[in-house]
Amino acid sequence: MPIKKTSGNIIYLSGPMTGLPGLNFPAFHAMTAQLRDAGHTVTNPAELNPDGGTWSECMRRDIKALMDCDTVARLPGWHSSSGARLEVLIAERLGMNVVNAHDLVSMEIAG
Repeated sequence: MPIKKTSGNIIYLSGPMTGLPGLNFPAFHAMTAQLRDAGHTVTNPAELNPDGGTWSECMRRDIKALMDCDTVARLPGWHSSSGARLEVLIAERLGMNVVNAHDLVSMEIAG
């Protein structure tokens, strides 16, 4: 499903962090840059939690931010992350768009 670029469309980036080198921040930042370069507004949990915190503290901030978004873009490995699975479940239950982040970037390049 194509994502319309409108001022009201905000993409939330979801993916694995816990246990990965640098909390996987480089992958979050790289994808955020690609999506923003394509004209999207992106909420990046790595930017919301630059100093970390407990899993619960981070998830509370992330879920609050997720509520202001329209689309969830999943990074590779999202399915192995309990936090990302929770974010995707919430998005699906609320009827939000859920897409693979790399597919979204590929659609922009092809479009």
